[in-house]
Amino acid sequence: MNRLLLTGICLLFALDVLAGTIRGRTVDAITGQPIIGATLLIENTKFYTISGLDGSFAIKNIPSGSYKIRISYVSYRTLTRDVVINSNDHTLTTDLPLETESNREIAEVTVKGKRDGSSDRTARDLERNAPQVTNIVSGRTIELSPDLTVANVIQRVSGISIERNSNGDGQYAILRGMDKRYNYTLVNGVKIPSPDNRYRYVPLDIFPAELLDRLEVYKALTPSMEGDAVGGAINMVMKDAPERLTVLGNLATGYSELFLNRPFVSFDAKNINSQSPYEQYGNQYSAKFADFNKASTTYTRHNPSPNLIGSFAIGNRFLNQRFGIMLAGSLQNTFRGSNSLFFTGDVVDTLRGITLTKQSERQYSEHQTRAGLHAKMDFRVNENNKIQWFNALISLKNEQIRETKSTELGIGGFDPVVGNATLGYETRSRLTKQTIYNSTLQGTHQFTPAFGLTWSAVYSLATNDVPDQTYSSLLGIRKNFVETRTTVQDGARRWEHNTDNDLAGYLNLTLKTNLAGITVEWMAGGLYRDKQRTNFYNNYTLRPTNPFAQYGVDFTDYNQISYSVQNPLGSVASALNYDASETTTSGYLQFRTTDQPLEITGGVRVEHTNQGYAMKFPIGEDQPVGSQIYTDVLPSLHFRYRPSETTNWRLSYFRSLNRPGFFEIVPYRIVNEEYQERGNPNLKRVIADNVDLRYEFFPRPLEQFMVGLFYKHLQDPIEYTLQKDAIRGQDLYYGPGNFGNATNLGLELDAIKYFRQWGLKANYTYTNSSITTPKSKRIRNAQGDLQTITVNQTRPLYGQSAHVANLSLLYKNSEHGWDGQLAASYTGERINTVSQFVDNDLYQNGFVQMDASLEKRIKGGFLLFAKANNLLNTPTEIFIKNTSPKNSDVPNQDVSGKTLIRRDYYQRSYVLGVRYKL
Repeated sequence: MNRLLLTGICLLFALDVLAGTIRGRTVDAITGQPIIGATLLIENTKFYTISGLDGSFAIKNIPSGSYKIRISYVSYRTLTRDVVINSNDHTLTTDLPLETESNREIAEVTVKGKRDGSSDRTARDLERNAPQVTNIVSGRTIELSPDLTVANVIQRVSGISIERNSNGDGQYAILRGMDKRYNYTLVNGVKIPSPDNRYRYVPLDIFPAELLDRLEVYKALTPSMEGDAVGGAINMVMKDAPERLTVLGNLATGYSELFLNRPFVSFDAKNINSQSPYEQYGNQYSAKFADFNKASTTYTRHNPSPNLIGSFAIGNRFLNQRFGIMLAGSLQNTFRGSNSLFFTGDVVDTLRGITLTKQSERQYSEHQTRAGLHAKMDFRVNENNKIQWFNALISLKNEQIRETKSTELGIGGFDPVVGNATLGYETRSRLTKQTIYNSTLQGTHQFTPAFGLTWSAVYSLATNDVPDQTYSSLLGIRKNFVETRTTVQDGARRWEHNTDNDLAGYLNLTLKTNLAGITVEWMAGGLYRDKQRTNFYNNYTLRPTNPFAQYGVDFTDYNQISYSVQNPLGSVASALNYDASETTTSGYLQFRTTDQPLEITGGVRVEHTNQGYAMKFPIGEDQPVGSQIYTDVLPSLHFRYRPSETTNWRLSYFRSLNRPGFFEIVPYRIVNEEYQERGNPNLKRVIADNVDLRYEFFPRPLEQFMVGLFYKHLQDPIEYTLQKDAIRGQDLYYGPGNFGNATNLGLELDAIKYFRQWGLKANYTYTNSSITTPKSKRIRNAQGDLQTITVNQTRPLYGQSAHVANLSLLYKNSEHGWDGQLAASYTGERINTVSQFVDNDLYQNGFVQMDASLEKRIKGGFLLFAKANNLLNTPTEIFIKNTSPKNSDVPNQDVSGKTLIRRDYYQRSYVLGVRYKL
């Protein structure tokens, strides 16, 4: 706030004969809103307290007498009041409102300052005054939360659930039941590219939470925002330059319980080949096994080092407050993993469900190094002109080992009585390096009180590098519970990397006018973005030179196995090697009335897209080049009715789209571990119509109650399914497709309430979506023979949970410097994989994740903190909603009425650290 009025105090007194208790609330003299964290001191005594989360306070056991009470709070004038506690009165009630003369005197004192962008109060103010439906998580809330990454922070927002990665951390956000593909990500209001090797959506686990001032989630789009979001847009607002010298830092360590029970497995990631033989020696070079070094197969089993987590931020303003700078960094070096059990099987007869054929046990060991650096400089030329320059560099390096032991089930496989089984062993080492760099130069110019201009010039780069991903496999036989022989199977070495380069320019004009006595703010502008993507893929198939080599006899470690290269040039003649481009040109016209109590924001946005690809190696009859060109008109209209300063009614409509990813429209074909996957050059964009209705109540600055309804209608939604080949009807492949229309509707509840030193945050979202897609059904005809027919089945959208809820219990004792939080998140069951067969979709079981955090302020600007995650050790469970009598003897099938497909355990993890603030 540019102007803060001084404090007034309303005190209600009660007196005991021997000792009294002073109770009351600290409030703003003008607004009457409670002030949190004000210090109340009875001079020349030991009695003092600090106002609580609702502004209330109590000073107890005060002997009778005359006292002076001093009340102070940052940016407010310190006040003193004389108080007399008379022992002749058993109770005394005195109302002490500030007098008019005092109010006039206080009003003349102004404090020029800057709103604290990371405070809870700022977050509530921004939510209340936003032109569209918005939720905001403040930087202070992020700091106090148990979460280390943006992906885990965002799960606390109403209507949002997350997809976990292989070590249990959140990775992608699902907004209002809409899959991650239907959202986009911003840094300081600018869209960033994704390092993902296939899709547009940005993995949120790459961002350290410490770099943020706040996290904004826009659930409705205005014309001035890019239109390719159906679920919503996520904006990460990085730390800003402060008004005075600020130094922040924290250092922490921690450990995962997972590695108290088993070793951590690592490989020599520093020495693997960054380029394939094809890249090193040219496209005519015939690779030999000697060209593949042993780093990716040199394993070490050990206890991992403790996790190391640190961050810093330093900023100040110079040149008479005109030049500001902020530099912030974060480093997280962690060891994570999971223990997984999963099953595979076949559907022979749809009515009888799936017949399980293999049980596999997997152990993941992952060493993650997450780093972020953010720098911002701004220069205030004068009161009407400002230049800003943002730079952010984010990286995530993940060294992963996946070890798998499989047991064949059924005939010739597992026999629980005599202990006979066919065993499979597989290991995969993978190094993934992802980076995002964004540089934005931005100008704000107010030429006249009514006319202004803002512009931005943006360069962004996202990269993904997966060098020398290595597969090794063995086949074993167990008889009478004893492994008799383990031999080598085929292996593979794979190189993948991709880059996204974005060049973009934004221009926005603002004009304030008066129409028929109504103040209207007009905005017009647009953007131009040129995106260039390159994608490289090369896979080498290896065959053992001695296929009868036995473990324990001919070799004892993977790096001792000798192979011959079956495809010396690799598989570069693949549609996975391509260049892609996308040019986006858009313009908009927006108006906003600012008169109370009704505010209207609306207008139209037009977006033109020219998206294409060029395959580096033409494959078969597939076209080596392709493009999609289209123009979309996206209207929107938002009403905000404010009957009082604390109440909003919102009604919104907007149209939006979702473009196919680059990888999705390339006609690639690739055989993965379980199925063949293909692209779809005919994939169409999605068009969505979105409606929101929300009631908002802000009884106090930090409290809120919101209830809202939303509805979405999607034309040509994109879903991944197993499909039949149009020419070879029996061939099945996994790929994207458009499937008619879909609907998605829901209810959101969101509340924050404080009671003295306690607080409660709760939200709940009910979502119901519907889409109809073709499915296969195997039935028996009149002759008893199996035949496959195609039927349509209606189901929820992929990733949509009917029920999502969060509940956080907060504790704050400012007097003794304690802050604590116990946070629970519930995600209901949702489709994890769409099956090609009727009633055989794979669902993720509903689960509760419990986390906790605690802070203790100590002297000199230091505080201690602790965080604990996944306290309940909640597993991820994938199942099919039917059972088969053929699975009755299969071990670990302990879920009643369901067929368990996968169960992942991540164990608890802990962090303990120290934080400093100057």
